[in-house]
Amino acid sequence: MLRTLHIRDYALIESLEVDFDSGLNVLTGETGAGKSIIIGALKMILGERARSGVIRTGSRRAVIEGFFDEVTMPGVQVLLAECGLEPSSHLILRRDIASGYSRAFINDTPATLPVMRAVAAHLIDLHGQHEHQSLLRTETHLVLLDYFGSLSGLRADYERHYATMASLMERRADMERQQRQTRALKERLAYEIREIDAIAPDVEEEQALVDEQRRLENAERLYSTTASLHEMLYAKESATADELIIARNALQSLARIDKVFDAAYDEIRTAQIVVTDVAALLQDYNARIEFNPVRLDAIRGRLGELDNLKRKYGGTTESVVEYRAKIGGQHDLLVNYRKSMDALQQRIQDQQALLSEAALRLSNKRHEAAEHVEHSVAAALRPLGMPAARLVVRFERRADPEGWIRLSETERYRAFRHGMDRVEFRMVTNHGEPARSLRRVASGGEISRIMLALKTVLAKSESLPILVFDEIDSGVSGSIARKVGECMAALGRYHQIIAITHLPQIAALGQAHFAVDKRVEGGRASTHIRRLTGDERAEHVARLFSGSEVTDAMRASARELMETGELP
Repeated sequence: MLRTLHIRDYALIESLEVDFDSGLNVLTGETGAGKSIIIGALKMILGERARSGVIRTGSRRAVIEGFFDEVTMPGVQVLLAECGLEPSSHLILRRDIASGYSRAFINDTPATLPVMRAVAAHLIDLHGQHEHQSLLRTETHLVLLDYFGSLSGLRADYERHYATMASLMERRADMERQQRQTRALKERLAYEIREIDAIAPDVEEEQALVDEQRRLENAERLYSTTASLHEMLYAKESATADELIIARNALQSLARIDKVFDAAYDEIRTAQIVVTDVAALLQDYNARIEFNPVRLDAIRGRLGELDNLKRKYGGTTESVVEYRAKIGGQHDLLVNYRKSMDALQQRIQDQQALLSEAALRLSNKRHEAAEHVEHSVAAALRPLGMPAARLVVRFERRADPEGWIRLSETERYRAFRHGMDRVEFRMVTNHGEPARSLRRVASGGEISRIMLALKTVLAKSESLPILVFDEIDSGVSGSIARKVGECMAALGRYHQIIAITHLPQIAALGQAHFAVDKRVEGGRASTHIRRLTGDERAEHVARLFSGSEVTDAMRASARELMETGELP
């Protein structure tokens, strides 16, 4: 939910902070007080493009920040991860707007406007008098229908088959492209295979050759140094080993007199053994040193061949070996194209059968869910003064002779990522009229009630985020206004609702009530907001249905309206 909204130096707002409740939050105020300014600021953290003209006169920049908690929708967490942001159940969306530019931040991390829009779309759904967003986008209708029908399992099953089918078709397209270029490509691959196989690069062999080359190139130095060391340690008169024996014997004599020399005796004895072992190693190594210029030339030639391959095929011997494996598979595919294509085509046919079965099962269940949605929306519209209105869920399948979904020998359809159905919600508002798209429903009041009915029916859908209603109660009054308010309050049990309204029937039902007003301070106008309680709230509700002059009788009526939700 949107816990806190902070606005600074935006239009008429110098500094404003409001803490919202869960459920229905209502904002009321005189025309021109600044309610629409607050909605305009909210749109900034929804990713709407900003104009420098929104900055309060005399200020350098405007800042809008929204703090959201209980952000548990999987879509948000996935989106954050895809954008390189740390998934979190708490989000802070912020816009900094300055002259000539604006910046967006998500949890204090810079983000692009498209990313902010994508994240915000999961959080807030804003509905103005003529700008209903999610339900007017036909692409959302299928998602809502599937959720209403609890079809996530069938949909996921179809999507798995669709992904497999898409992968197979992409592989077939690749094979067909390669076949069209087969001669030149096959000749090039064959040449590269012969060239690499002639050298037969091996990572372990290369390292062994490098080590052997280093030894052969330094054979003289290795020979002279090991011989000199052996003589110094063991062979010459008074060699290190002999001196250590003398020292050992002397310490042994001392140790017989005083045990304090035992440790020193052990140490010198160990040193004498180590020197003797090292001398033996040097003597053996010296005897095996090879002076072989012919072998050295052969190694240099072999390493030169490997270097040439590395320059051409990836820079390292590992890259050359990997490239050889890759082109070997490509070459085999080209040589055995027909056999491979026949096997792939059989896999495609088998997968097409699985995809078609999954698509038909999902489509049938969608039609069943559509009947329930149509009935439920009609029932929700009747109390709202639209007894003749009904929702029609329109299905469309796109016939395609090459479509992946085959229902019979002559019936094939295009497969989409989420099924073979295209779904659109349409409305019949009066007897004898045809079903029309939601965008073409003429009356603002009718649009408001239709949206409320749809939202109420789909209230438990996680696809519907925080709902913001900006005076969508326009065009309704009397007992219908009361029903609209009750629907909003009922919807508030499942979602956080923020509603700007002029109707007392709605304001009276709010879980939290905020008053927006415009004041002149220091010769400048500024917009303010405050939470109302008790008598203050009754005063504002009374003013909504009675005008500026409020009497005690009107206040009593307002309190009754707040307690019962009924008109006086």
